[in-house]
Amino acid sequence: MPHPAALLRARLARPEILVVPGGGSPLELKLIEGAGFEAAYVSGYAAAAARHGVPDIGLVAYAEQAELVRATRQVTDLPLIVDCDTGYGDVANVARTVRGIEALGVAAVQIEDQAWPKKCGHMDGKIVEPEDVALRKLDAALAARRADTVVIARTDARGPHGLEAALSRCHKFRAAGADVLFVDGPESAEELRIIGRELDGPLMVNMSESGKTPLFPAAELEAMGFSIVIFPSSTVRITVRQVSAFLADLKASGDSRPWMDRMASLSETNAALGLPEIKAFEESILEGRKS
Repeated sequence: MPHPAALLRARLARPEILVVPGGGSPLELKLIEGAGFEAAYVSGYAAAAARHGVPDIGLVAYAEQAELVRATRQVTDLPLIVDCDTGYGDVANVARTVRGIEALGVAAVQIEDQAWPKKCGHMDGKIVEPEDVALRKLDAALAARRADTVVIARTDARGPHGLEAALSRCHKFRAAGADVLFVDGPESAEELRIIGRELDGPLMVNMSESGKTPLFPAAELEAMGFSIVIFPSSTVRITVRQVSAFLADLKASGDSRPWMDRMASLSETNAALGLPEIKAFEESILEGRKS
């Protein structure tokens, strides 16, 4: 099987936009593969929420994200785009992050220019590193690669400094060798169009429901000039709303039956978790021993 990075690079060479859902647990990411998507996004926001039950305000560090990626790679072969926040420190930390995550067989690592502790890109009050610091950390990420891992350079400068500052940083990120550019937090359709027009691709865009960026379908984002659209935390938001509603009903009634048509059966859940494949593997080993 080709390396996940090679698969992602080949996919980005095609003109159609790549739609990439995100998740913060191996189960979510396995379900993304089962739904037929071509890649999945290991979201920092979703990891903080689904894996640790905390907000995305810099509470999750390298080892915790690496452990999530390692567990996910055990249950899915889907190319993974991994949100590595700021790289968890300066150049030595960035190099360790890239090499460690890369060694787990991922397709891409994403590094952003926020100062630590970072925040979700759609929260207020973000602070970005000085431009020279952001560039040296990107240099470290690119130099640390031992494979052809895709490096995605994200800027959060739109919030504190405006769109022009974000575009300026991205031009410098591209000159430094970033494979994909990502301006997080644009605040209008016109800003999305400007990003698509002013920056050379491939470009990534974030559809974070109820965040700062207006939502558009993938086809319209493709027309604006974007190559990848991520939906990083949709599954977490659905989980919060739907599980909370179920638990409220259960607390009030003590009866789960009204929810039966809104939950997977035991057999459906086991199938999504890969039980039939595991049983088939066990049976093949037993048959081989008998013969």
